[in-house]
Amino acid sequence: MDTLEQTDCEELFSTPLFRFRLPDADAFNRDLLQEGVRLRKQSEGVAKSNYGAWHSSGDLFESTTTCIMQLKTVAEAATYIATQNVSPDLDLATLKLDIFGWMNSTPSGGFNAPHTHPGAHWSGVYYVSQPAVEKGESGKIEFLNPRTDLPNWRILKSPTFGAARKFRPQPGELVLFPSYLVHWVYPNETQEERVSIAFNATFRTTGSKK
Repeated sequence: MDTLEQTDCEELFSTPLFRFRLPDADAFNRDLLQEGVRLRKQSEGVAKSNYGAWHSSGDLFESTTTCIMQLKTVAEAATYIATQNVSPDLDLATLKLDIFGWMNSTPSGGFNAPHTHPGAHWSGVYYVSQPAVEKGESGKIEFLNPRTDLPNWRILKSPTFGAARKFRPQPGELVLFPSYLVHWVYPNETQEERVSIAFNATFRTTGSKK
C-alpha cells in the first residue's frame, strides 16, 4: 500500500480573534484618560456587565473630542480589516457600518461578568491603560468556547478544542471578536484603574434603517 497523503485540512466553523496594536500610543492614551476623567465627572455611568466599575453611555463615538473621533476611526479600520479577512469576496461598498462605543473604568476589585453583545457582528476593546502585574489573572480577558460537546477532546490537549482562551492585553492594543462569543474580564487585583473603550460594529445593507 502506498504512503498515505494528506490532501487537505479545513478548519470548519472556526471563531476568529483579531489583535491589533497602535504603535507609540502613549500620548494618545493620555488624551483618552483625560477625556475619561471628564466623562466620569459628568455621569455616574450605567450598569451592564460591569461590577464595581464605571461604564459610560453607549454614545461615546458621537463625541467631537479629537481623541474619541480618532479612536472611532481606528475601530472602523480594524472592523473592515477583520471583515475582509473572513469574507474576502465581500464588496464592503455594498454595506454600511454602524458602530457605537463606550468607556470602561475599572478600579481595584472591579470586573466584567460573562456576556455577549447580541445583534452586532463584531465587538472590540481598545486598552487605554492596563495595570502591570507579574502573576495572577488580574485584568485578563477570557473567551469561552461556544461549542459545548468537547469533553472528550481535552485529553488531546489541542488549543483548537480548548474550553477557553485568556490573555492580558496591553495599552495600545485592540482586540476584535465576533459578538456572539461569550467573554468576561477578571477582577482588577491592583490599586490602579484599568481603562478601556469597547464597541459594537454592525453591517447593514445600504438603504436599510437601524
